[in-house]
Amino acid sequence: MTMPTTVSTCTAVTEQGKHVFEIFDYSKHRGMGTGELIRSGTFSVGGFDWAIRFYPDGFATTTRDYISVYLELLSKDTRARASCDLSLVDQTTGLPTSVHKTDLRVFNSGDLSRFAPQCELFMRRGVFEASPYLRDDHLTIQCIATVRKGPQVSAPVLLDEIEVPPSNIAEHLWNFLDAGEGVDVRFSVGGESFAAHKVVLAMRSPVFKAELFGRMREAKEQLVTIEEMQPEVFRTVLHFIYTDSLPDMDGSEGDADREMIQHLLVAADRYAVDRLKLVCQSILRNNLDVETVSATMALAYQHNCDRLKDVCLEFITSSSSVMDSVVATQGYKNLKTTCPSALVDLFEKSRKLHKA
Repeated sequence: MTMPTTVSTCTAVTEQGKHVFEIFDYSKHRGMGTGELIRSGTFSVGGFDWAIRFYPDGFATTTRDYISVYLELLSKDTRARASCDLSLVDQTTGLPTSVHKTDLRVFNSGDLSRFAPQCELFMRRGVFEASPYLRDDHLTIQCIATVRKGPQVSAPVLLDEIEVPPSNIAEHLWNFLDAGEGVDVRFSVGGESFAAHKVVLAMRSPVFKAELFGRMREAKEQLVTIEEMQPEVFRTVLHFIYTDSLPDMDGSEGDADREMIQHLLVAADRYAVDRLKLVCQSILRNNLDVETVSATMALAYQHNCDRLKDVCLEFITSSSSVMDSVVATQGYKNLKTTCPSALVDLFEKSRKLHKA
């Protein structure tokens, strides 16, 4: 008789979070005095509360020629095993540059170890003020905090149980399309040809269903021409329809990725691929900044993205400094001509806030 054997596993669990702290009117904050600080809003990572401290005139008199930046553990009477990466964002490219990294260590709320870094020399002020990290009196500090939580031990299972792997139907569907097996319709998009399966498209999009199985002309044709769409956008729409996910995008091309997501949102709305439309809205919301919020708001109004509209309005009216910075952009000037209804809502929102 075989003796039953059970097994359990222990894994290290980590949680990571990013906080972006935007500071406007830097020149008005400078001169507030050595040791005087501006603290970000409180954010939570790994069950702990944190904040960013910014000292425009340095933390101490010995470092008054530097700006000082710290991550601070705010939770009381606790210890956290964590690491952090503090960056300044290039205002011309929108890309962060790491200035300080703290390796995994214990943050103790009861002593100075609650701060990272353990050094006051974040960046020499002269270097900072001449750098692209400061533009139009505006700087952005980014902090990625990683918290190592307690070990996670699984429940015991029989060693001879048969393990079932995760679903891979999306991979099979994409490989089936990639190999061109069983395709029964082709699309011409911007001079490029794409093959697909009518039944898959119809399952995922009511618009494709009407076009390919309804009385519309496309239902009788093997070649469908799609106007006003870039080939790469249609290829990505197909990828999402077959796999329910977006392909990897080159993160080094931030503006190109943002433009692709904007085009994808338009395509998702055109073909009623609702989940792709929500995915695009979520990505645009997570990458809002002063330069992009006007274009994103115009897109939200044009394609009935109500939640994204609200997020854009909240961003612009979050402070008078943010609103002034947005109004000064070319995107806002474009918004006035392409989407005047957005300005009406913006005015109403601003008026209500001033009354409050």
